[in-house]
Amino acid sequence: MPEVKNDLSNRVVIGSDVFVPLIKEVELQERIKALGKEISENYRGKVPVFIGVLNGAFLFLSDLIKNVTVDCEVDFFKLSSYGDEKISTGKVKLIKELSCDVSGRDIIIVEDIVDSGLSMKFIEDLIAPHNPASMSVVSLLVKPNSLRYNVKIDYIGFNIPSKFVIGYGLDYAQKYRNLRSIYVLSE
Repeated sequence: MPEVKNDLSNRVVIGSDVFVPLIKEVELQERIKALGKEISENYRGKVPVFIGVLNGAFLFLSDLIKNVTVDCEVDFFKLSSYGDEKISTGKVKLIKELSCDVSGRDIIIVEDIVDSGLSMKFIEDLIAPHNPASMSVVSLLVKPNSLRYNVKIDYIGFNIPSKFVIGYGLDYAQKYRNLRSIYVLSE
């Protein structure tokens, strides 16, 4: 395992890779609060089911629903498309199915990041045959220049460059999810 060093400039060093802050914790929390308010207004009088995509979206989903004021339910999918690499394998595997019935329900898919859109397309194709009343997507991060699939993202936290990021639920070989800010791989 590569040695991890955190220095006083807030860089994260993993082996020969250097990550620098991209979005700090306070910015994340301010934006998540605004997303929660917007979703609450749009779902007034409804009971949406927030479906988090594991593992990456768990922190974002947790903070998001703390800022949602309408009654809601929570469930999770677990997908795999990266393995332990910095780039997607190009294939999506369903590892954990939903526990709830989505038929006739208002569904909000919660993603940590939409990169190519492959995972999002996979989820849409899984849910659509169950005829939900509505389906929307909230993603903390979106890489608009990397999108290859036509997917609709209704609520976006931040548009970011097409670079590898870690922290706040996003991992590198299943580690570094616990960083409070989001860091980007430095050039």
